[in-house]
Amino acid sequence: MKLLLDTCTFLWIVTGDACLSASARKHFSDPSNEAFLSSVSAWEIAVKHSLDKLPLPRPPSVLVPEERRRHQIQPLPFDEAAALFCAKLPELHKDPFDRMLVCQAIVGGLTLLTPDPLVTQYPVATVW
Repeated sequence: MKLLLDTCTFLWIVTGDACLSASARKHFSDPSNEAFLSSVSAWEIAVKHSLDKLPLPRPPSVLVPEERRRHQIQPLPFDEAAALFCAKLPELHKDPFDRMLVCQAIVGGLTLLTPDPLVTQYPVATVW
């Protein structure tokens, strides 16, 4: 399975946070699954950190790529197809970062690893 990590999921994985469910940890740790982090999540982390809403031990420009490599998470660019799909997405979720992740997962055939119940309103595969 190809897993697209929600931003909070990535942060919980790299910090060992107890908010990461046992099922999510199992899916992430399964060697037959491939994990991806969207450039959208990197952007969200950078924005929230710059607004002092997300304290981090290192700048996002260092933390994100280092932790991605350390945890064998592949980068996923936000492409034109996903961007244009956003126009077809109903306004069920107001967070633009989450909406972009939903679009990427749908267009790319990925399963979104997320605890967000609002995301499950969309026709996107999710696990948690």
